[in-house]
Amino acid sequence: MTCSISDIASAVSRPWQVFGAVAALLLLVAAPAQAASYELKVENATVEIGGQTVTKMTINGGVPGPTLRFKEGEPATITVTNLTDNPTSVHWHGILLPGIMDGAPGFNGFMGIKPGESFTYTFNIRQSGTYWYHSHSGTQDQSVLGAIVIDPAKPSPFRFDRDYVLLLGDATPEDADQVLRNLKADSGYYNFAQRTVGDFFKDADQVGSSAAIADRADWGQMRMDPTDLADVTGYSFIVNGKSPEKNQTFLFKKGERIRLRLINGSAMTLFDVRIPGLKMTVVAADGNDVNPVPIDEIRMGVAERYDVIVEPKEDIPYTVFAEAIDRTGYARATLATSPGQEGPIPERRERSILTMDDMGMSKAGMDHGSMGGMDMSGMDMSGMDMSKMDHSAMGHDMSGMDMGGEATPVDGSGRPKGWAAGVPEGVRRLDYKMLKALKANVDTGEPTRDITVRLTGNMERYLWSLNDEKFGDSEPIRVKYGERVRLIFVNETMMAHPVHLHGQFFQLENGQTDHKPLKDTVIVPPGKTVSVVLTAKEVGSWPLHCHLLYHMVAGMMTRFVVEPPGSADITPDDSSITMSPHDMNGHDMSNMAGMNHGGGK
Repeated sequence: MTCSISDIASAVSRPWQVFGAVAALLLLVAAPAQAASYELKVENATVEIGGQTVTKMTINGGVPGPTLRFKEGEPATITVTNLTDNPTSVHWHGILLPGIMDGAPGFNGFMGIKPGESFTYTFNIRQSGTYWYHSHSGTQDQSVLGAIVIDPAKPSPFRFDRDYVLLLGDATPEDADQVLRNLKADSGYYNFAQRTVGDFFKDADQVGSSAAIADRADWGQMRMDPTDLADVTGYSFIVNGKSPEKNQTFLFKKGERIRLRLINGSAMTLFDVRIPGLKMTVVAADGNDVNPVPIDEIRMGVAERYDVIVEPKEDIPYTVFAEAIDRTGYARATLATSPGQEGPIPERRERSILTMDDMGMSKAGMDHGSMGGMDMSGMDMSGMDMSKMDHSAMGHDMSGMDMGGEATPVDGSGRPKGWAAGVPEGVRRLDYKMLKALKANVDTGEPTRDITVRLTGNMERYLWSLNDEKFGDSEPIRVKYGERVRLIFVNETMMAHPVHLHGQFFQLENGQTDHKPLKDTVIVPPGKTVSVVLTAKEVGSWPLHCHLLYHMVAGMMTRFVVEPPGSADITPDDSSITMSPHDMNGHDMSNMAGMNHGGGK
């Protein structure tokens, strides 16, 4: 069954839904001949992961699915057919389009694609750059995903001879829902790098017994682990579906300029990406052109994209090396002058260890109650009024990135101290502050109001939330059409969160005035605050969420509602806005661990 125009019209009943549906219908009627049309099939297929043969939900039988190419200014038509026994969906990450075409079930009248049915997405391409697509149903985007490349209507401002996509991913032979159940049962289920007694004595030798004991006591009181950089380990890391052993290869000739479109399409992994022996020049972030920035490496959050240009000066192979931030493994590809070449594998780096500064507090801050809204699960919180907490203690660092250039403090075991630590001396890592939009911002007005979004959670119980409320329990964020607002993301947890908003771009507040970089996903480091501004011109109800898969499905999501021009206020009990915990394809969002979205061994 294919969803028709009449199906779309009958599916919507709320004013802002009708507005989005009418826009979609006008595009269907007025669009010229199709420039690009794709048929995608969501199906169970056998794939190899970490030496094991398992069955996963896939796009056209592969992980990832095919790369889709479009051109700015032309229409796109993509028919997705569900050949599995579970509801599914495809979301077009970073693409500007009518809300019903966004592909998030339960939003804008779109309720997913039922087993045996099809849905045809049709929208005009209004932008260019590097994007990606993935399922937005349960845990499916662990394997249902692919890349998107949109060529600009006018020639690119950057010259290059070759153009390659590198879709980074993390793959697990485990059933994705089982991973979530494991985390719910024990949040440290995959943490195999906890500190030992030996580490304590090494720290004591370095900083003294009293300081070492106090540090252990602080972490123990909070029931947290400073080695918990990533929730899930045991992943196989891949580039375009290929493991390091299979060595994805890209050919070049010495002296050519090569554009590499780096996409972090993983479920849970932040990558540090570098090419030993080659400088990278960043020319685009999240699909949007920026002033060229020469760097040595990039820390990429889940869902972030960076386009870089490299220019090899020697006739030798180079390794594109993407190391997981918890140092449990890496993905790699090779830039080669002939098939079969392999570049050298660089030396692996030590795993960093978190500090109290990463928690947004010093010892003095702890004594004065500046712990934010974290649920410390057993810590004595008496006397702390969290509703009146001064977030200034957490700092407004726009990046949290260590740019390198100086020695990094280490613990007694030689591990770098700090979430962003571990950059060798002289190595220049990309910092958000380095990004400057190539073109001046269209809207440079001051925001009319600030909206604070606290990133909160109970790490021991593996509950994740925004402003202490999980998805389904929280009121949406509502803004008027044309309203200019500032979103202030305050991370009150010990983990970095890549925050993504559907349907529109952020202007990242990084020190620029009228050339703020446009991004759809921003990393909010542990204990830090990041702010963005936007002018609400995309009508609809849009997901705002952490893009770490298991954080999102555990509740770290809300609705960002842009009301149609001239609309009346929407009441809080309007079911078109406030989705119940059971609206995600009929699953209980309050207990996502019970979901079964197909795949499995």
